[in-house]
Amino acid sequence: MKRVVLTGGGSGGHVFPLLAVADELRNASNDIELFYCGPVGTFRAEFLGREIKTCGILGSKLRRYISLANLFEFPKFLVSLIQAFLKLLIIMPDGIFSKGGPGALAVVLAARFYRIPVMIHESDAVPGLTNSLSARFAQKIGVAFEASIKHFPEEKTSCVGNPIRPALLRGIPSAKDAKRFLGLNPESPTMLVLGGSQGAVRLNTFIAENMEELLKIVQMVHQGGPANYKTMEEITRSIPNALKNRYKAIPFLSVEELRNAFAAADIVLSRAGSGAISEIAAFGKPALLVPLPESARDHQRRNAYAYAHYGGAMVFEEANLKTHLILDEIRSLLKNEERRSRMSEAAASWAKPNAAKEVAADIMSLR
Repeated sequence: MKRVVLTGGGSGGHVFPLLAVADELRNASNDIELFYCGPVGTFRAEFLGREIKTCGILGSKLRRYISLANLFEFPKFLVSLIQAFLKLLIIMPDGIFSKGGPGALAVVLAARFYRIPVMIHESDAVPGLTNSLSARFAQKIGVAFEASIKHFPEEKTSCVGNPIRPALLRGIPSAKDAKRFLGLNPESPTMLVLGGSQGAVRLNTFIAENMEELLKIVQMVHQGGPANYKTMEEITRSIPNALKNRYKAIPFLSVEELRNAFAAADIVLSRAGSGAISEIAAFGKPALLVPLPESARDHQRRNAYAYAHYGGAMVFEEANLKTHLILDEIRSLLKNEERRSRMSEAAASWAKPNAAKEVAADIMSLR
C-alpha cells in the first residue's frame, strides 16, 4: 500500500487544493493511504470525510522581513519541526505533497532527513516563503501561473494549474436550473459575490452599503464568510421587502451550493485568491476582481493582473471600489452579451480543470 502525506494549511486556499488532489489520488488507486500533517483548524471534517488521517502540526508564520513577531514564531517552528520528525517516523510515507503555508516547511525538512520524495505546489503568481525554501528539496514543482515558473528551478517545474475539487465540476446544471435550486428567478441576471473561505469584510461592507442599488440591476448569491454571519443577517433584514427574494446570503457555500452558484452566475465579483480565480476560470465566468491590499507579498494583486492579462477579468483596486465604477461595470457587462462571451472564452482558455488529476499522477510517480 502506498502512503502519501499531504501538508499545508492556514486557509482554504491551501486546504481545498489538497482535498482536490486527495480525491484524485483515491480515484487513481484503491491501494493508497492518505495522511494530513499540518494545522487542522476548521477543516477537520473535510479530511475525516475522505478518510484522511490527521496529524496536527503547529503552524508558524516565518516572515521575510525583520519583525519582532519572528521572535515568537521561531520557537513555534522548532516545535513543529520536532512534531514533523516524530509523525513522519511513525508514518514513513512513500511521498509528500506540500501546498506551503504554516506547518508545511517543517514537514518538508523532516522528509528531507528521511529521504522521502517531495512534490510542492505554488498557487500564486509569486511564491510564498515556505515554497521558496522547500523548492530545493522537492523532486517536482507544480505552479498555477506561468508567471511563477521563473521563481523555481526550470528543470523540475511545470505549470499544471491549481487543483480544483473534482466534485465541483461534476454534473454542472443549466443556468436556469441552478437559479431555481438557489431559490432565484431563473430569468433574472445573477451575480455571485465571493470573499474566499474567510469572507472579505470590506467587500461585504461595499455590498451592504450599495445593496438596494445592486439588487435593482442584478440578483445576488453572496458568500460572506462564517465570521460575518450576523452582519449578513442584518444586511438581509435591511433589504426592502420587494427586493428580498433577489438576495441569497450564505456564510460558506458547500460544494453543491457553489457548483449551482457558479452555474447560475452571469458575472462574479470576488477577491483574487488563486483558488477563487481557478474556480471562476473553470466555469468560464466573467469576473470583477478586487485584490486584498494586505495579502502577503501582494500576491492577490499579482494574481489578479496575471489572470486579467488573458482577458477573463477586470481588476479594481480596493481604493477604486466605488459605487459608480462597480455599478457601471456591472450594467455594461450585463448589456453586452458579446463582451461577456469573449471574457468567458478567455477564462475557459486559461483554466486547467484537470490540474488535480495531473498533480496526483506526479505524486504517484515520486520515487
